[in-house]
Amino acid sequence: MACRSPGSGSYTVVIIPLRTGLYSLDALRFYLWVKRQKDLEKEKDALCCGLEILEKARLWYLQRLEENRAMQDRVEARTGFSSGQGGAAEARSCLLRSRIQRVNGSLGSVMCEPNLTHLQDAVAVSELQWRNILLTQEVSDKNRQISMLESENDALVEKLDEL
Repeated sequence: MACRSPGSGSYTVVIIPLRTGLYSLDALRFYLWVKRQKDLEKEKDALCCGLEILEKARLWYLQRLEENRAMQDRVEARTGFSSGQGGAAEARSCLLRSRIQRVNGSLGSVMCEPNLTHLQDAVAVSELQWRNILLTQEVSDKNRQISMLESENDALVEKLDEL
């Protein structure tokens, strides 16, 4: 039998001695019941963790909204009308926007089908996407370095031809 401790979120499992033996139907039912309780506790822990993450995400979204509004106000006050951003800032903004849309999509899919397996799959997909982003950035950096080295090589070959 399980009873919830008052004031805490944990359960206490009280083992009831089984009358008929270890391999009886009652023992199997009791084992399956305890296993289900354990699974429910794991699901509850995952949901609580998700709530903490969502609260942090909510605060992050609110901060980004405030920063965005402040930036729009500064640009409008300075120029009198809305204007585009610089190249690096625009690229950063585009990357941030795509990441936000990806997170929004993941959250939306979790809300449509809120089961633990789907949540675990979403976390795994999110981790893979993050690794993919990091690897893509690394490949881009390496390609930039290769391009610079090739242009330096071409310049050196031209100098060598001149000599």
